Amino acid sequence: MKWTPTAIALALSAPADALLRFPCAQLVIDRLDPLVTPGTAPSPHLHQILGGNSFNVTMNIEKDMPKESTCTSCQFSEDFSNYWTATLYFKAKNGTYKRVGQKPNVGFDGVNGGMTVYYMQDGLYNFAQTSKVTAFKPGFRMFVGDVNARTPEQIERFRQLTFTCLQDMNTRDPQTLDFPTKPCPAGIMTAVRFPTCWDGVNLDSPDHMAHMAYPEYGTFESGGPCPASHPVRMPQLFYEVIWDTKPFNDKSLWPDDGSQPFVWSFGDGTGYANHGDYLFGWQGDALQRAMDSPCYQNCPTLKTQNAAAMNKCTVPRVVREDIDGWVRELPGGHQANYRK
Repeated sequence: MKWTPTAIALALSAPADALLRFPCAQLVIDRLDPLVTPGTAPSPHLHQILGGNSFNVTMNIEKDMPKESTCTSCQFSEDFSNYWTATLYFKAKNGTYKRVGQKPNVGFDGVNGGMTVYYMQDGLYNFAQTSKVTAFKPGFRMFVGDVNARTPEQIERFRQLTFTCLQDMNTRDPQTLDFPTKPCPAGIMTAVRFPTCWDGVNLDSPDHMAHMAYPEYGTFESGGPCPASHPVRMPQLFYEVIWDTKPFNDKSLWPDDGSQPFVWSFGDGTGYANHGDYLFGWQGDALQRAMDSPCYQNCPTLKTQNAAAMNKCTVPRVVREDIDGWVRELPGGHQANYRK
């Protein structure tokens, strides 16, 4: 799981000016996590998973995922990566829980739930995208967040994981680190921004985070430099997930004490434990080719597929349990918990 300095130098010499923004439909909702708990079925909590249909309980790093997959639930048909997050639940006054569905972002009508994925050279609102970045390599994987965080202090190092209370589908600010405290007219959007600086050697690390870092100061968007320990600038991988909380916006359904009723599938009721997982699986040099080409959303160097094809790519659930009805406990036996 090493990458040579010569290969790094060659990759960094390429020009770049692309911003990829695309939808991925739901591949499966299941209690599997081949990154954090490989080989374990069921995993401790429920996830919503997108991407290539080679997704399985182990995801052996030695295998070539693009060759294992026969379809992808993402718009770019050369992208067999897997992207996943925890799922969101509503807790009713009687203590039962109901899973919150997802809906597509603006411009992606017809896509079955899922989320929006970005790969960027520069900040989201910089359409020039002129910085040079090195695409992720086969076998690369990473995680961001802290599933045990329940206080502002514990989430301080993960300030790139946010919530937006959508007034309409175009709302993007303000962003908070905890769950919104009032009903959101168009739903709740979670944002997961992964670190962008690589150590240049390891495709993974024991905690799936140490091989990556955020800029030494500033942010990716402000052009902050990578630290000397992690000198290779990679694309900003960024998820936007829109949770359809509108069916639960009747304030009479909310707790009498005025607290907010949403919890992550592992029980976190603060929102501070927001997190995301990524397994790279682009075919050949497709991602680097896109990063080196001028394109936004629709990239001429990549093959695309329509919403029907994205929606058609699914895999059967491995763990059979009720994920659609009202339940007395969250999958895995979790109950809502709040600040420590």
